[in-house]
Amino acid sequence: MELIQAGNGGMSDTMEMLTGTAIQGLNILGSLFLFVLGILAAAVIILFLIDITQTKDTVRRNYPVIGRFRGVFSKLGEFFRQYFFAMDREEMPFNRAQRDYINDVCDDGHETVPFGSTKVLSPGTAIFANGLFPKLEGEHTPKPAFIIGPNTPNPYAPKSLFNISAMSYGSLSKPAVEALSLGAGMAGCWLNTGEGGVAPYHLEGECDVVYQLGTGKFGARKDDMTLDSDKLAKLCENPYIKMIEIKLSQGAKPGKGGILPAEKVTAEIAAIRGIKEGEAAISPNRHVEASNPAELLDLIDKVRKASKRPTGIKFVVGNITPIRELFKEIKTRGLASAPDFITLDSGDGGTGAAPQPLMDNMGLSIREGLPLIDDMLREEGLREHIALIASGKLATPEDVAWAFCVGADFVNAARGFMFALGCIQALKCDENTCPTGITTHNKRLQRGLDPTNKAVRVMNYCKTIQKEVEMMAHSCGVDHPRDLTREHLMVVQASGRSKPFSQTWDRSRYV
Repeated sequence: MELIQAGNGGMSDTMEMLTGTAIQGLNILGSLFLFVLGILAAAVIILFLIDITQTKDTVRRNYPVIGRFRGVFSKLGEFFRQYFFAMDREEMPFNRAQRDYINDVCDDGHETVPFGSTKVLSPGTAIFANGLFPKLEGEHTPKPAFIIGPNTPNPYAPKSLFNISAMSYGSLSKPAVEALSLGAGMAGCWLNTGEGGVAPYHLEGECDVVYQLGTGKFGARKDDMTLDSDKLAKLCENPYIKMIEIKLSQGAKPGKGGILPAEKVTAEIAAIRGIKEGEAAISPNRHVEASNPAELLDLIDKVRKASKRPTGIKFVVGNITPIRELFKEIKTRGLASAPDFITLDSGDGGTGAAPQPLMDNMGLSIREGLPLIDDMLREEGLREHIALIASGKLATPEDVAWAFCVGADFVNAARGFMFALGCIQALKCDENTCPTGITTHNKRLQRGLDPTNKAVRVMNYCKTIQKEVEMMAHSCGVDHPRDLTREHLMVVQASGRSKPFSQTWDRSRYV
């Protein structure tokens, strides 16, 4: 009995200890809760006082603390719309259907979908007219090599119809440029450097390189932003540089020079561009030595002689009067003065950061600009002497095939290849906070972008686009995408019926 009583006494003591510990724990939790509650209350009071006394934000002043949620929800709205609410073909600038297509072909070349199209045939939609007797495999007659700049010391015969458009090192990160260069080398396409000059990373993949000379002439400039012919000649000793593209304007900001924020101008980028570290790189609105057609042709001649490379110009179509004057000046001087190629960009934006009024409202889209310039070149008898390269939101096979139908010899893409690099359209390109490491110089964010892995995706994307555009051309009954004509391109009308592009394109309104 004494043992039992002793045992009961021990258990009682243990229970009392446990109870005491539990009570003590609850007291600590209660105190901690009150402490956290006090901090939250203090924070609310502080935010309340800040909001009610500030004068910059009306909503926060009228609705202290609560008004802050408007900004939070606005930011979260981008995320929720992209992943939960927007339909597959609703988003801008590229919808989910387009992004998923590119992602699928980049991963494994997968290009088929089941159970019918989800494409809405709204007015203006392009439809391609298939032939009744498409050729069998092996019946297609190969096209001879297309030569750009046949009269230059180093003519260029591109191997790919579809190529990588202008994206600078600086705007893009080191691993992004490395992946593009490696992928271009594997795919056999060219890589345009963008206006930031030739970086060593452009050359790593031993691909064909188009050196773009923007209005700042980075890499080949004098202090007054005029051309330094000696620097250009030295750069062009590199055999991988195949052409020179003189950029007059770009789709993101027609009529305004390039912008690289100061935080992106590292010591390396400053050295490549020939500018000061930590200062924003602002290019002039035009080439300082080219204020009229005659001076532009002088600049083209100077660049071509120094580089010994085919030399062309890039611009967005807007006011056609100076373009017509340029073509007339070429006719006056002779065909030898003509640019070897013209790259046309689209006024509906691009990879570059830009003021919204220019991004949204300046310049014709490629849908108008390309057929217009093709017509103007033919009218002046220049079309056979100047290659025409289309650029600007042409990222899918139907976009590329459309361009060949209305006059393109080659097609460039930028944003399509950004998707191949892993872009998720986070729209943070100008903030140095790109979550996929493509447009940031933050080493932690760049770490997620493996150039060797993404190079394979770049190659898959390029080769698949080219293969599918060729497939579309064969379905139309022609041998090659360059054999496509405006008769092969049907445009859906408001009535729901479609007409050939040749009947819907109204050239007269531009005369």
